[in-house]
Amino acid sequence: MAREDEKADAMEIDGQHQQVANTAIPDGFNADYLRIYYGKLFPHVDFFKWLSYGNDGKHPGCDQLYVGRREFSFTLENDIYVRFQSFDSVAEMENSIKEKCPFKIDIGPVYSVDPAKRHAYAQSGNNVFVPVERELIFDIDISDYDDVRYCCSGADVCMECWPLMTIAIKILDASLRDDFGFNHILWVYSGRRGVHCWVCDSRARKLNNEQRAAIADYFRVYKGGENTMKKVSLTGAVLHPFLVRSYIDVLKGFFEDKLLLSQQLFASEERYQKILDLIPDENVASELHDKWQGNRRSSISKEDVNATRWEQLKSTLQSGKHKGLRRCIEEIVFSYTYPRLDMEVSKHMNHLLKAPFCIHPKTG
Repeated sequence: MAREDEKADAMEIDGQHQQVANTAIPDGFNADYLRIYYGKLFPHVDFFKWLSYGNDGKHPGCDQLYVGRREFSFTLENDIYVRFQSFDSVAEMENSIKEKCPFKIDIGPVYSVDPAKRHAYAQSGNNVFVPVERELIFDIDISDYDDVRYCCSGADVCMECWPLMTIAIKILDASLRDDFGFNHILWVYSGRRGVHCWVCDSRARKLNNEQRAAIADYFRVYKGGENTMKKVSLTGAVLHPFLVRSYIDVLKGFFEDKLLLSQQLFASEERYQKILDLIPDENVASELHDKWQGNRRSSISKEDVNATRWEQLKSTLQSGKHKGLRRCIEEIVFSYTYPRLDMEVSKHMNHLLKAPFCIHPKTG
């Protein structure tokens, strides 16, 4: 049987500290189907092999205690939350999953000792229960783009706004490989409203919290809060090569060829005013606003109005008399298209994240 605590500890999971899991199950969710899934479809062997990283006892020099120091958590029926699960074998893990039929499985770090026995080590007075390995992880939620998408909101997603997730994957994946030299990268649908990234290289798993925070900060361009109008500020005489590459290779084309039309960014005063608010020169913003208000009854079709007004905005900002505003074009594109990461997920080794292949009970 799996080793576990009868009492749930306070925890950190998907960005929140919780004592009781908040996973209200929607109508239509059938636990019987979940049992069939765990019994017939869940890839127990491959799942366990992945998290073993070769420490499966089949070759000399492997750490046979490695997997048993990995933390798993189960969210059970009626919001019962159990942390610090650990398993020594795939059979032990599979039996526990089939028996408990968790509505959600989360994966934590590999600790210095068996997490199920942490209290015994705590009594020794030495701080020996610490995380020693954990995949470098990234979490991107489509709901964080609600201020730039008009087709959906919250956890809802459609073919018009999901490309924002595709663009985020392209940007991060290229940088993780080209700038940091990582090779073993797993992207998975988070199960409801976004994507998770698992960087599994050995040196990625051994990064400490400070190093993880530095990598997360490397990607930090979108810095706005709910009450911040301008959420991207690209400072410096020249952009970082990573940002230049992202803009030229991915973001600019996506914004102009896809997002402008799919989200109708300039089709109404409310929408284009949000873009004009990103221009620091109020006179320039007012000039464009008045022009667009004056010709709103013109013959410009709905299909063309977005591209036409975007070209007018670019022409104005790139003119000789507004040299100081040229960077504003890039800032607008980054504001609408650049990946919006949950930074805290990536910074800490002890953060738990939903396991791949785990059914999300809130998925429609």
